[in-house]
Amino acid sequence: MSAISPSFTRSSTRSSPANGHAPVIGIRAFDAPLGAEITGLDLSREVADDEFARIHRAHLDHHLLVFRDQRITPEQQIAFSRRFGPLQIHVLNQFQLPGHPEILIISNIREDGKPIGLGDAGHFWHSDLSYVDKPSLGSMLHAQELPEEGGDTLFANMHLAWETLAPELQKTVAHLKAEHSYLAQYAELQRRNPWRPNLSAEQIAHVKPVLQPVVRTHPETGRKALFVSEHFTTRIDGLPEDESRDLLAQLFAHSVRPEHVYRHRWQPHDMIFWDNRSLMHLAAGCPDHLRRKLYRTTIEGDLPF
Repeated sequence: MSAISPSFTRSSTRSSPANGHAPVIGIRAFDAPLGAEITGLDLSREVADDEFARIHRAHLDHHLLVFRDQRITPEQQIAFSRRFGPLQIHVLNQFQLPGHPEILIISNIREDGKPIGLGDAGHFWHSDLSYVDKPSLGSMLHAQELPEEGGDTLFANMHLAWETLAPELQKTVAHLKAEHSYLAQYAELQRRNPWRPNLSAEQIAHVKPVLQPVVRTHPETGRKALFVSEHFTTRIDGLPEDESRDLLAQLFAHSVRPEHVYRHRWQPHDMIFWDNRSLMHLAAGCPDHLRRKLYRTTIEGDLPF
């Protein structure tokens, strides 16, 4: 599947803090179905309130923001993430950054024969934590080590997926609910990656299946978006199994049409912040022998409606 990589189309009006000493922030939208680059911002310093307001607005407008060359510590990533809301702790606590449970290590690196992080994260299209009552508002991913080839991340605009859905399908799914389960593809991931850990009874208890609307309304913008994914959505509530399977297959295929997708090609020290209420994402993968490590924080959202 092809996906659009960005070129820049415009630069928004700039502003700077009243003291005049901080760099001027710019917002450059991608010529893509989603995404923008934030320039002139160093996240190692405290973000002023007016800067934060512009970042928040840009996140709602573009759904994904790219902050280049961010030389920040885990503590600084956590602090900036918390400006948007409480943080969620991933069920795979084996891959927490030591001393910082808010950070999930995304990595294919092994030390002493053991993985240091979740190496197959994003193997299937998904929205983070859609399988809990309050799915994620958004996720921040900060590059620590990048491979020489591969390692791209793809994002699909689920607002566009809804808006371009055939009217008869819109009518069919508008008021349906679907089950989301963390365990939906877990056995398949373990089959492909034997190092993926078995879940304890306590971990399984934390990821009981939940029902979510097939079409959700963004709580801040009011825009509708499809809210199903091949990774976590198991069935449409109230439909026979064959009808549910066929309907989900149509929605999955439509959601990731090339015209809905942006491919992020990572640069050193990139940090990206995407809206899980608006987007799905997929890891394109990289050769196993090339090291890749990123730190993820996840912000709690609202009950979908």
